[in-house]
Amino acid sequence: MKRKLRFGMVGGGRGAFIGSVHRNAANLDGQIELVAGAFSSDAKKSKQSGKDFHLDPSRVYGSYQEMAASEAALPADQRIDFVSIVVQNYLHFDVAKTFLQAGFNVICDKPVTYDLEEARELRKIIKKSKKVFALTHNYTGYPMVKLAKEMVAKGDLGKVIKVVCEYPQGYAITALTGEDKSIANWRANPKVAGISNCMGDIGTHAENLVHYVTGLEIDSLCADLSVNIPGRILDDDGNLLVKFKGGARGIIYASQVSNGDENNLNIRVYGTKKSLEWHQEHPNELIVKDARAPRQIYRRGNSYVGGAAAANTRIPFGHPEGFIEAFANVYNAAAEAIRDEVAGKFPRKKGYDFPDIRDGIIGMAFIETVVKSSKSKVKWVKFPRI
Repeated sequence: MKRKLRFGMVGGGRGAFIGSVHRNAANLDGQIELVAGAFSSDAKKSKQSGKDFHLDPSRVYGSYQEMAASEAALPADQRIDFVSIVVQNYLHFDVAKTFLQAGFNVICDKPVTYDLEEARELRKIIKKSKKVFALTHNYTGYPMVKLAKEMVAKGDLGKVIKVVCEYPQGYAITALTGEDKSIANWRANPKVAGISNCMGDIGTHAENLVHYVTGLEIDSLCADLSVNIPGRILDDDGNLLVKFKGGARGIIYASQVSNGDENNLNIRVYGTKKSLEWHQEHPNELIVKDARAPRQIYRRGNSYVGGAAAANTRIPFGHPEGFIEAFANVYNAAAEAIRDEVAGKFPRKKGYDFPDIRDGIIGMAFIETVVKSSKSKVKWVKFPRI
C-alpha cells in the first residue's frame, strides 16, 4: 500500500487520557493518519476536539451512528480504513457492531464489551463481517514481553509449573483515607463499567499478559475481591489463585489501593529448566534465572535479541523505549492486518501478533468468573468454555 491508513476515532476528545494515548500510538511511525471522529456524545465538544486535531469539519461528527453512515457513503479512496473505539465500557459493543456492519475494521480499547454475553455476540458479528478486529491489550507490545513469549514457546524454561502476575496501583489510596474524593471515576460505576472495577480495568491486563507469554489456559480459579473505599460498590483490590490446564498453578493480584505503587505490572514465569521475570516499569530488561547458574539480564536493542523483540524495537540499546512504543506496536500489528484486508488478502495463514476477539472473550470470562468465585462459598470455580 502506497499511502497511510486513514482512521477515525469514537470518544477520546479533549481531556481524555486514553484517547491521546491511542492517537500518539497510531501516529508514532507515520503510517496511520487521523481523518475523522465522533469525539464526544456532545456534538459541540466533538467539534471542538476536531479543531484541536486540525480535522476537516465535515469529518467531525456528533454521534458514532452519524459517523459510520457518513463515512460509509464516502468514496473508497476517502473513507476511513478503520475506527478506534475509546468510549466507556458499556458502549463498546454498540459502537463496534455499528462500524463492523457498516463495513469498517475496528480497533477497540479493553475490556472488549460490558459483559461476556455481548463479547460472544460480537464474535459472531466479526466473523460475519470478515473485518479485522483488534483489542488494545497494549502490554503485549513490549519487545521484551515478546522475547519472553518466544522463550516459553521454544521450551527454554522447560515445563511451566508456576506463574505469578501482579498489577498493583496505589492511586486510589487518597479516597480511602479521606484526603481526596475527586479520584472517583466511571470505572467505579457498575452501570457504565460492568460488574468489576479493579479486576475489570487492570486485572484483565494481568490475565492477558499471562496468557500471551505462556499460552496457558485457565481451568479454574479461587478469588477474593474487596471494596476498601467507602461508598464504592465495585472492587478496588483482588487476589486470585489459578489452576491452568496442564497442571501449572498461578497467582494473580491486582489492586488500586496498594499504597505507593504507581503502575507496577510484573510477571514471573517458573519452569523446570529456568524462570523469567519482567517489570513494566523497567520494560527494557528481561531477567532469566536458573538455580544452577548466575541470573542473566537481557536488554532490548542488543544484537543477541532477535525475532519479534527485535522487529518491534525502534532505536538502539541504551535509548529506552516504553509505554507509547509498546502501544504503537499493537497498532502496527493491527495495521498490517488492515492493509491486507483493504488489499483483499486478509487473513494471512501465518496470522498476526495482536490481541483479538478471543482474547476479549477470555477477558470477559475472567471478570465474570472472578466475581462469581469471590461471591461463592465454593472454593474453586470452573472457567467457562470460550
